[in-house]
Amino acid sequence: MQIEKTAELNLLWGSLILEELARLGVQHVCMAPGSRSTPLTLAAAKQTKLKQHLHFDERGLGFLALGLAKASRAPVAIITTSGTAVANLYPAIVEAWLTQVPLIVLSGDRPPELLGCGANQAIVQPAIFADYAKQVNLPTPDMAIPPQALLTLLDESVANTKGPIHVNCMYREPLYPGSMSADFTHYLSPLGNWQHSALPYNQFADAQLISAPTPDALARFVHGKGVIIAGTLAPEQQPEQLIELAQKLGWPLLTDAQSQLRQHGAAIGNIDQLLLQPKAKALLQEADTVLVFGGRLLSKRLISYLSEQKWKRYWQVLPQQTRLDPSHSAKQVWISPLSAFTQLPWPRSSEANWALQLIEANEQLATLFQQQIDDAEFGEAQVVRAIAGRGEQQLFIGNSLPVRLYDMYAPITPVAPRIYTNRGASGIDGLLATACGIAAHKASPTTLIIGDLSQLHDLNSLALAAKQQGPFVIVILNNDGGNIFNLLPVPDEKLRSGYYRLAHGLEFGYGAAMFGLPYNRVEDIVSFNEAYDDALAYQGASVIEVCVAQDQASEQIAHLAAWIKQS
Repeated sequence: MQIEKTAELNLLWGSLILEELARLGVQHVCMAPGSRSTPLTLAAAKQTKLKQHLHFDERGLGFLALGLAKASRAPVAIITTSGTAVANLYPAIVEAWLTQVPLIVLSGDRPPELLGCGANQAIVQPAIFADYAKQVNLPTPDMAIPPQALLTLLDESVANTKGPIHVNCMYREPLYPGSMSADFTHYLSPLGNWQHSALPYNQFADAQLISAPTPDALARFVHGKGVIIAGTLAPEQQPEQLIELAQKLGWPLLTDAQSQLRQHGAAIGNIDQLLLQPKAKALLQEADTVLVFGGRLLSKRLISYLSEQKWKRYWQVLPQQTRLDPSHSAKQVWISPLSAFTQLPWPRSSEANWALQLIEANEQLATLFQQQIDDAEFGEAQVVRAIAGRGEQQLFIGNSLPVRLYDMYAPITPVAPRIYTNRGASGIDGLLATACGIAAHKASPTTLIIGDLSQLHDLNSLALAAKQQGPFVIVILNNDGGNIFNLLPVPDEKLRSGYYRLAHGLEFGYGAAMFGLPYNRVEDIVSFNEAYDDALAYQGASVIEVCVAQDQASEQIAHLAAWIKQS
């Protein structure tokens, strides 16, 4: 191939890749600047089917894509240049792999002759994500490779994907075409039908395995005292159908913070704290049958209950085959969408309504939390409950203390927010960027609850927040360090302070100002509610910093736990 056609062919391959990804369901493309990825960037710039998102920080870009994929329920493409730019995506790829979120990394790379010889910005990019991403290693664009081979490779790689894919694209210079004078008519002639269609070149049927018990098996399973546990479930899985199933069987529904049902009035939402109560725990220990939907439970008390109980019958329902049980209990795993499994011909249990006392205990805790949190001292739990009680919106909850406060104390509400978390690897990096992606998909009202150390980890992503079009409220719980470590058995206070809490003495007002974001600092619930009302009415991102003492939340948690244990 003549050297003057190199840039044009590079761009042609980039255009074919982006067009086919759009046909495969990709709606968003996230890009960071770089030269070696120019063929992909130029192709994305002229691609009208994909919404473009740009950011200067690849780590934040990866988490932005993660949030967009969670909100759109579709694969998201990420374009980076060569070298460490690709490596900066690693944390987001790990989280996506653990939670089976489809991200498609398109990385520009040096050609083979420039690897291992001291060429600039050249690292080994194939397999850089190890087992965390499916590998698609493309050769340098070549007229000897038919375009249909490129398309079929993409089609097979992306179809039915449940996690990250890494498409490594090697490009020779020149990268910037002076003009599109090259004639590729003959080269593209095998794609005639494809060019006049809107469908992928190869169309793969959904590869969904569905298994279900027989009516006789259902009748045997529901014979006894049972509980239903709702683990991590996405809004699109329609977890509210579990309410109807629980009522039909007459069994209590115990809900995880990430189940979308934590605040539902017909569920047992306060299970983490109920397991502190001797009477409630003793009642739950009478159960001999458990039906678990999903996995990745947050509450350690609920995890312990599930693993320590001597179950006669243990079923787990998952949307695809995977292993989600760190206690390795013996069980029957059913592969089925939640909606299909709840619509089976379930008979009523022989021990229906065996745990009605749990409903009263759950309501008593709800009253207690109102008295001891809402009507008491200003603090982190009070703010979390105030946000969660605002009803329908998207709520992204940060790791460490914020998500645990929600799990322990979230209020019962007629309408609950849609809950999003990053609880695969449970890191504190990229949380703001992920929330930005969730908010950006449809500019829906979104609130992020994030700790101060997590926000310091992701300060660059305030630039992403500044681009938001709809209401996006960043609530930073600033307790001057890692308050979560106050709850853990660190040997002594000197070690806790010097090696775990990492007090920093920083505030976020100047950081918000640097990125042009409205900012409020609050130290009481009246001021918070006023600032939060204003923020929800604002068409864009804003920051509310909640300043509390280092030990406020941990002391309140201990106080409430002591009261519950004695009740």
